[in-house]
Amino acid sequence: MKDRVVKVGILVFAVFLVGILAVVKFEKIESEVSNSMKGTVLSKNKDNLVIQDTNNAIYTFKMTEGDVSVGEHIVLEYMGVIDKLKNVQDNKVISIQTIDTVSLEKETTGIFSKFYKQAQKKLEDLSTEEKIKQLLLVRYNDKAVDALGGFVFFEKDFQNKEENEVISMINGVQEKSKIPLLTAVDEEGGKIVRISSNSKLRTTKFRSSKDLYDEGGFNLIAEDTVDKSKLLKKLGLNVNLAPVVDIADDVDAYMYERTIGKGKEITADYAKTVINASKGTDVSYTLKHFPGYGNNTDTHLSAAEDIRDYDTIINNDLIPFKAGIEAGAEAVLVSHNIVKSIDADNPASLSASVHNLLKVTLGFTGITITDALDMGALKDVDDLYVKALLAGNELLIVTDYEEAIKEIQEALTNKQISENVIDDAALKVLAWKYYKGLMIENEK
Repeated sequence: MKDRVVKVGILVFAVFLVGILAVVKFEKIESEVSNSMKGTVLSKNKDNLVIQDTNNAIYTFKMTEGDVSVGEHIVLEYMGVIDKLKNVQDNKVISIQTIDTVSLEKETTGIFSKFYKQAQKKLEDLSTEEKIKQLLLVRYNDKAVDALGGFVFFEKDFQNKEENEVISMINGVQEKSKIPLLTAVDEEGGKIVRISSNSKLRTTKFRSSKDLYDEGGFNLIAEDTVDKSKLLKKLGLNVNLAPVVDIADDVDAYMYERTIGKGKEITADYAKTVINASKGTDVSYTLKHFPGYGNNTDTHLSAAEDIRDYDTIINNDLIPFKAGIEAGAEAVLVSHNIVKSIDADNPASLSASVHNLLKVTLGFTGITITDALDMGALKDVDDLYVKALLAGNELLIVTDYEEAIKEIQEALTNKQISENVIDDAALKVLAWKYYKGLMIENEK
């Protein structure tokens, strides 16, 4: 009996050992398997090569020997598998081959795809500088009206103005612009009310999402969205940088007052309700602040680190964004939080890994917008505007638009980035404008 127990024990151990060796062997085989990626070289320097693949995901590889230029279409062969959470891939690059543009047909489906041909035709008529300007959503400045992407208006721009004065202000910049402008505002309700803080424009301030929900549920939120849209449209505004679909559970957290104050399911229904209610109003709404602000500190003042684990972000904070995207959200605004479980080195707004999560994992095909790039969280970042484009944003919220144009133009001249970066983003911005009916109605 004792010998039999020993034999069984030896057999069990042997099976266990074989299993361990099999796993080790499998992992070794997997790491030794070569894979390939078709893509466009967005940027290169002596250390790194940045590539956008045909699914619009952006990856950085350690630079190897090889004659490849910014803007070229390539097939890159590498060992192992891509780690989507790595800022710089550590895969060994085996070879890089250039290919022609016909071999690299990008996916042209998406929310604005019906208008890509019109947008492409318009794009071909623009100079490089005009393309760059389409990527800028500029803090309102009545002197900067030469074919920009658009303007963001703040509370001071509406202060003490009568309705006809606001209409005149916004129509004035539209009339001077060669290409119709996006005219945006943060009219969230509650704490952030750029327009309705002026009683000449609305007798009462728009209420917070939490107050609306507590009083009348999603029906009242839908009615409020329509009311906001009517006022914005009357004034000449066509984009609302709302709703806030972040989840914050600490009542003392910076973002808490601006959220609906509930969990992921109710916040997801809130996102869906606002997007659905906004359709047909001629005002586009923007989900923010991807990938979820949480209980983090105010990035207007300084950098903020989100130390939550990856599964929490995916299974909690992304749920409202997913719901809003599936409802047809046209725009998503990305925060400046450093989300350490996704990219420990870069703010979300400057992180390709965060943008890959949005565009590849969630399948978002609309416009990705940075939070304002003059905020304290980014004050020490070099090449800020170039990094924002290389991360995957189509629109950059800026104040110093002249500096932004200069930096991007210099990066193109120095072959630091590919003109494909500019063309792809400008194409999507123009397609959005056609989708919204702005180009058809107002194009000069």
